[in-house]
Amino acid sequence: MPVKNTTPQKNSLLLNVLGLGLLTGTLDALAALIWNLILNYKNQAVDYKLGMEIIFRFIASGAFGGQAAFAGGKEMIIAGAVFHYIIAFVFSAVFYLAYPFCNKYLNSKYLVAVAYGLTAWIIMNLMVIPVSKIGFHPIKLQVILIGILILIICIGLPIALITNKQLKTGRFSGLK
Repeated sequence: MPVKNTTPQKNSLLLNVLGLGLLTGTLDALAALIWNLILNYKNQAVDYKLGMEIIFRFIASGAFGGQAAFAGGKEMIIAGAVFHYIIAFVFSAVFYLAYPFCNKYLNSKYLVAVAYGLTAWIIMNLMVIPVSKIGFHPIKLQVILIGILILIICIGLPIALITNKQLKTGRFSGLK
């Protein structure tokens, strides 16, 4: 009778990052859509398709400028979606690989999730957006807090929970 291997199989690093990037990118896009719909609730002409179009055009405007992104065709929507998911994959890869180190010092997957959300917000809003064609613009405290909360819930929490479970079950494929 063959012996069954009881050692947990590690997922490949690439599959983990792709899965986390797809998950966090989608959660973040949905949160942006919901936030956009809430802000524009009084305007009955707003629908979810237009909301996603505006969100992805705004993202594309970081590379192409506002006039080109909002006057352009569907290619600008696609470009914005591609940029959005590339950013999600990069954050997912970095946060996935950094999780063991961060958890060692913070000693809580939930604190790691908060740190990830704060880090993502700081990098995007104080480093990436100001040097893009969007440029720096003053942000109200309410928008800052909601943005950070969205990133904690949509990026930090999923990565921290999934990575923590992989570490505990021996399926983590990054460095320990």
